[in-house]
Amino acid sequence: MPEGDTVYQAAKRQHAALAGKVLTGFDLRVPRFATSDLTGETVLEVVSRGKHLLHRIGDYTLHTHLKMEGVWHVYKPGERWRRPAHQARAVLQTEPVQAVGFALGITELIRRSEEDDVVGHLGPDLLGADWDAAEATRRLTADPAIPVFVAVLDQRNLAGVGNVYANELCFLRGVLPTRPIGEVADVAALVDLSYRLLQANRDRMNRVTTGDSRAGQRSWVYGRAGQPCRRCGTRLLGGQLGRDELQERNTFWCPRCQS
Repeated sequence: MPEGDTVYQAAKRQHAALAGKVLTGFDLRVPRFATSDLTGETVLEVVSRGKHLLHRIGDYTLHTHLKMEGVWHVYKPGERWRRPAHQARAVLQTEPVQAVGFALGITELIRRSEEDDVVGHLGPDLLGADWDAAEATRRLTADPAIPVFVAVLDQRNLAGVGNVYANELCFLRGVLPTRPIGEVADVAALVDLSYRLLQANRDRMNRVTTGDSRAGQRSWVYGRAGQPCRRCGTRLLGGQLGRDELQERNTFWCPRCQS
């Protein structure tokens, strides 16, 4: 599932292409909204909220979520789509460009006044203008028994942290993914690091947490089970962890650097 920085970049590209443009075509290829038509309405803005995308069009909002496979593309008139047409879930046509959302995990049209119904549960957005570090810290520590990895992945605590960042944050703060959040010495420092990492990567094509942007050197532990720790050389371990079996995510850690 994409991280918040990926969704932020998608929103930024969509906004640059569509904001201020009048729709000349509108097609939602999902049964519930197949007859919806906002042709003639103006795209006001496109913003991200955590991992959610909000296309604000007239009095309505097109709410989408990329989930695992979703992506938004922008095409020039007549340009061939880079994904199969059967994967298209939303097609927004304007005079100069066409925006197409493929394999979207969520595609729904709501009134702008109802946005809080779909994103109001989210915690402070690490890439949002209303970022609130104190509130994020409060939410993270509300249930001290939850493993730190699970707590930072919970979008109700920190909107925008995905699996990559959750693993990297645990390593950088020297805590095992399984350690209860209530036993983490300085949760505020963890929140601050979360903010700084996503801010540093929000405009990068390739996400970097190590400070080294070379291929194969960009992450500390994520995806590196069985390889040597970049700090101490110990073989990294891997497993799965989640609030329940359905929410389990891949974890990676160094048994020496993290405790």
